[in-house]
Amino acid sequence: MADKKRIGILTSGGDCAGLNAVIRAVTRCAINVYDWEVWGICKATHGLMSRPPQAIKLDVAKVDPLLTIGGTFLGTTNKGDPFAFPMTDGSLCDRSQEIIEGYDKLGLDALIGIGGDGSLAILRKLAQQGGINLVGIPKTIDNDVGITERSIGFDTAVNIATEAIDRLHFTAASHSRVMIVEVMGRDAGHIALNAGIAGGADIILIPEIPYKLEKVCEHIKKRQAQGQDYSIAVVSEAVCTESGDLVQQGHFADCRLGGIGQYLSEKITTMSGAETRVTVLGHTQRGGISSPLDRILASAFGVAAVELIAQEKYDHMVTWQERSVKAVPIAEAIKNYRAVDPQDTLVKTAKGLGICLGD
Repeated sequence: MADKKRIGILTSGGDCAGLNAVIRAVTRCAINVYDWEVWGICKATHGLMSRPPQAIKLDVAKVDPLLTIGGTFLGTTNKGDPFAFPMTDGSLCDRSQEIIEGYDKLGLDALIGIGGDGSLAILRKLAQQGGINLVGIPKTIDNDVGITERSIGFDTAVNIATEAIDRLHFTAASHSRVMIVEVMGRDAGHIALNAGIAGGADIILIPEIPYKLEKVCEHIKKRQAQGQDYSIAVVSEAVCTESGDLVQQGHFADCRLGGIGQYLSEKITTMSGAETRVTVLGHTQRGGISSPLDRILASAFGVAAVELIAQEKYDHMVTWQERSVKAVPIAEAIKNYRAVDPQDTLVKTAKGLGICLGD
């Protein structure tokens, strides 16, 4: 039995399904197996900046109902780099030491950080500066964290997108329309590729594979000539215009990806004459009940993270590789983001199914 420890856990970056399941797994394993104390830190690093630090002591009864609940009951944030934190007067302030002091004030022996590559990079920098014993758990609906084959939240997002595509087939067929489904994917097309194949899409556009509108319209016309008078197109929000420009909404610092579906709709209508409609799934892909696979992955990652702390194997992130959980150094895990390889098996699968990728 390891010495009794007091550990903290926080969720950082965008929310997704499965975060609460990780918190549940960490708490159950830490308490039931090791008799440790577990503290949930509210609002990610913002909770450690607060005075007193915002944290909740967790117990099994508190976390047991969390398995299927979406989001994170601890709260999260994807704003405010602590090394250049925006202040009310417009200046930037290094508040990293406040976070480190918050960790120390809670008397923590280790910290489990659940985040994507950006969040984990910041947490690692804080850990190195302040001697924080950090263990990382990857989460992102985009599934683009470097080494791990799967991240928490991805499977649920794919399931939601696939269900939407399934439903759109019927209305598309009824009106002989081209239905364009815009899905999330900040830099990578994993959601679009997976959901497009699973949902029987006719066209899938992802940022890793340059497309030509002429090819897309030719595919639509070919289907029409074959008596298939409707088409489903799935497009990742990170896909650019033909000229290579990202489509964004908002202005300046508040810009967010979004709008490529409408751009494609107008172009396809003009070039092919097809009637088009656009569905933007947006944050529906982050919400709802976690899929069984995300619950299983979250549970495995949570237990593995606790085991790393018991072994005092810090500065590591848990990953899913070759059907098992493995630990790798955080720096190695987030060194490169995981885009879709144009030679990926699923890319070849899509082409083999006759799906147009625009190239």
